Amino acid sequence: MSQRIEESGADGRPPGRRAPARTGHDAVGSVQGRRRTGLLVTLILGGLAAVPPLSMDMYLPALPEVTHSLGTSATNGQLTISACLTGMALGQLVIGPMSDKWGRRRPLLTGLVVYVLAATMCAFAPSAELLIALRLLQGLSGSAGIVIARAVVRDLYDGMRMARFFSSLLLISSVAPIIAPVLGGQILHFTNWRGIFALLAAIGVVLIALVWRRLPETLAPQRRQSGGFREALWIMRGLFADRVFTGYMLVNGFAYGTLFSYIAASPFVVQEIYGASPQMFSLLFGLNSLGLMVVGQINGKVLIGRVGLDKALGCGLAVIALAGSVLMAVTAGLFGDAGATPVAACLFVMISALGLVLPNTNALAMMRTPHAAGSASALVGMSCFVMGAITSSLVGIAGKDTAVPMAAVQLGSALTALACFVGVCRPWQGASVPPGTPVTSKS
Repeated sequence: MSQRIEESGADGRPPGRRAPARTGHDAVGSVQGRRRTGLLVTLILGGLAAVPPLSMDMYLPALPEVTHSLGTSATNGQLTISACLTGMALGQLVIGPMSDKWGRRRPLLTGLVVYVLAATMCAFAPSAELLIALRLLQGLSGSAGIVIARAVVRDLYDGMRMARFFSSLLLISSVAPIIAPVLGGQILHFTNWRGIFALLAAIGVVLIALVWRRLPETLAPQRRQSGGFREALWIMRGLFADRVFTGYMLVNGFAYGTLFSYIAASPFVVQEIYGASPQMFSLLFGLNSLGLMVVGQINGKVLIGRVGLDKALGCGLAVIALAGSVLMAVTAGLFGDAGATPVAACLFVMISALGLVLPNTNALAMMRTPHAAGSASALVGMSCFVMGAITSSLVGIAGKDTAVPMAAVQLGSALTALACFVGVCRPWQGASVPPGTPVTSKS
């Protein structure tokens, strides 16, 4: 396959097949025009992939304020995160197959419109119960961005090119966790938590405009699935029957479990246990996101092509498990009252190492599914958000006065991801990529 924007044009048309003449912003007749279009598509896909971290991370500094404002418990406050994650998991299972049947643009635009409406209603929610329900709707609709962004990458790329592109998407989407909590913390200087949802609605409007004007359709009509709901289920059944695909899907899900347990618990751990201000929490959160971004770029620019994807993935999983073990020991008091510094250091190492895990699991899973990229993207995304919803709920079971539940959930997720990699993926058997799939790109 090995399709690239530079080779095939922005519409994913196979090389050698001339596209009809276009005018205006769709014109990509020159090499320079194709490169500009490729860069623009990359930025748009990165923005779509940033919808989940924007939806959650901008809201994190205000989470204690939400619980106080609505007169609810910390557990209910964390349920507003779990509801959004659950919605993103379930929404992908619907939108992914829809994009295989109807193309990428229509489901994406519909999802973004509903996302804007849900975010606007969240800004006026009078109770915690209604806010939880609206966050579920926000997650259902917002899932369109990430599931279709991943499917578009599979439409356009293959092999190492796809792995590098996922690292590029990680760079763009990692800017969101850096900026989002800082923006959220600063917004709280001028308004309350409701203003954060108003800003999320505005971001959704910008994405709608960009997709409508600049993102071309990448799934040609002859490549679309023609069946209905039953055929979609049959395709997903076939994907589950692929042991290696399922293994990488599980690794991806449990890796995200370490990330989302940190996202849900860190506002209370950092601010209420260790006494940091919302602004200081935002800075520490941004530093961890910066580490994730830098390691992701090392993976994409340095390691891919020199080190096997499975080797880089295994190294990242081992580092996360080691950091989780140390964090568990520190929070359990095995080293006495160690303070905030070692906790922050363990979290930095753990989150940074995800830069070796997330792009490579996505690439290795999607390499096996050129025939059903939307459905495969839905299952990969579903795994991470289901685990995110579960882990973000578990970290609040013991209340907000101890960091041990966060460390225990992160360690358990890391060890399970490592076990799935070794026991299900079995990379030493050489079955990561199906026969005939190119693993290097051609100029």
